[in-house]
Amino acid sequence: MANLKEIRIRLNSVRSIRQITNAMKMVSAAKLRKAQDGITRLRPYFIKLDEIMQHVGSQLDNSYKSIYEIPNESGRVLLIVLTSNRGLCGAFNANIIKRTIQCIKNNYSEEYKNGKLDIISIGKKSTDYFRSKKYPVIENYNHIFDNLKFDPVSELAEKIINSFLSAKYGEIKIIYNQFRNAAVQEITEERFLPVVYEKELADLPESKYETYTDYILEPSIKEIYDVMIPYFLKLQIFRTLLESYASEHGARMTAMHKATDNATDLIKELELSYNKARQAAITKEITEIVSGADALSVQ
Repeated sequence: MANLKEIRIRLNSVRSIRQITNAMKMVSAAKLRKAQDGITRLRPYFIKLDEIMQHVGSQLDNSYKSIYEIPNESGRVLLIVLTSNRGLCGAFNANIIKRTIQCIKNNYSEEYKNGKLDIISIGKKSTDYFRSKKYPVIENYNHIFDNLKFDPVSELAEKIINSFLSAKYGEIKIIYNQFRNAAVQEITEERFLPVVYEKELADLPESKYETYTDYILEPSIKEIYDVMIPYFLKLQIFRTLLESYASEHGARMTAMHKATDNATDLIKELELSYNKARQAAITKEITEIVSGADALSVQ
């Protein structure tokens, strides 16, 4: 059994750690509420806009394809990987990195071998990992979470869209954590470009078809469609960042909650060990005193 001093030092250390993890849990809970409000407000707007895009696209002639729908022949692939800038959030970052590596092996192994795969990392954890493993990280935007607003995200999205329109990339995909609740985050692989929309209402889900109205569109369906797509793509990037940000704080809050509970359990065990060691020390001292008194009385 460890001596009293060792147990006392460890007990004080665990108590300090519990204070830190509890504080981090409370901070993440506050940030999660703010992030959750943002994604909750955006989702209905994004879903409705997606329905409108489906509706407008369904009125176009099947032979017409927007420049955002036509895959080019460059053969290059761009993966946009979203993680966090900080750790202590459980398996949040590790799961995204693992899924990205799996995606490359299963879907883009040839492109990777031939040097036709690039990665844009958003989040310091993915940037550090992929660069340390010599993956082709061409750019990182770790700072974007410091000021997560639509305007700076729109500039980033426009840059990515232009890289597709200039035929630099034939396919662009986003890998991120989709927010479900504080304890559940769903890893999602989402195609960004080229966009794919059904051109006939018969191909759409019946629930969506029933909600459609025959709108009069001016100046023309094609012009409206081509103007809406880049805005929709910018909104898509913004939504994925909000999803990832909310997921991060949900994961961190859950991890810190578990860490706090584990620290509490460990403190109880250490206190029990400390009391047992202290009782044993007291008993030993009493035994020595009694033995000494008996020895004196015999003399």
